[in-house]
Amino acid sequence: MLRALYSSAAGMESQQVNLDVIANNLANVNTTGFKKSKIEFQDLLYQTTRSAGADQGGGNQLPTGLQVGHGSHAVSTSKVFTTGELSKTDERLDVAINGDGFFEVQMPDGTRAYTRDGALKTSSDGRIITSDGLPLQGGFQAVPPGTTSITIAPTGEVTYSGPNGQTNFRVQLVRFVNPAGLEGIGRNLYRETQASGTPELGNPGENGYGEMAQGYLEMSNVKVVEEMVKLIMAQRAYEVNSKAVQAADEMLQQGNNLKR
Repeated sequence: MLRALYSSAAGMESQQVNLDVIANNLANVNTTGFKKSKIEFQDLLYQTTRSAGADQGGGNQLPTGLQVGHGSHAVSTSKVFTTGELSKTDERLDVAINGDGFFEVQMPDGTRAYTRDGALKTSSDGRIITSDGLPLQGGFQAVPPGTTSITIAPTGEVTYSGPNGQTNFRVQLVRFVNPAGLEGIGRNLYRETQASGTPELGNPGENGYGEMAQGYLEMSNVKVVEEMVKLIMAQRAYEVNSKAVQAADEMLQQGNNLKR
């Protein structure tokens, strides 16, 4: 019965982590470019009292064994990088990635990070930056003074138009072999890890890279109804594990109250 207490407690801890992941997904339902997380569980070690296939003498073998588990635990959370719904804003520097790819930004310490948040801005010196002031890489050039219009094609060609003529260049996106292995560092940013692989630069709309959509923002890919269903399931799993704890406690109490 003590084993039942610990196994049920492990199950309750697992569902608490599950609830934390679901709550974070729901909290970011309106976060631009947010990617929902999914959690995965594994069962814990088993205590084997009788092994399947053990020799019982006379050429007989046990067809099945006797194993009792010790509960479950959470082993991983990974991001689901499906494309979220595109919301039309008509802002000239709002750019959504429709498909695979990330924008590359430079962090204050000189390292690189990656984001799907395309709510871009211009700094006082004309550089294209994120809402946190991080400059974009991948070929983005500063906006010249006096620029009257900015055009971004789906394939990454950018045109600045102004009284002094036009400036044309092409920007690139970054992708990873295993984007689920990226490390989320907050502020809609991800960092490269050994699990994600090295970043690969490529042109939008070519070789599997997503296209760029000017005047749109990619919304979160969290589906509220789906998360609410997961929330109910996590709550019920937590409740049933707590019932097992209560049942084991009552059985121990009955054992303690036995009299000759």
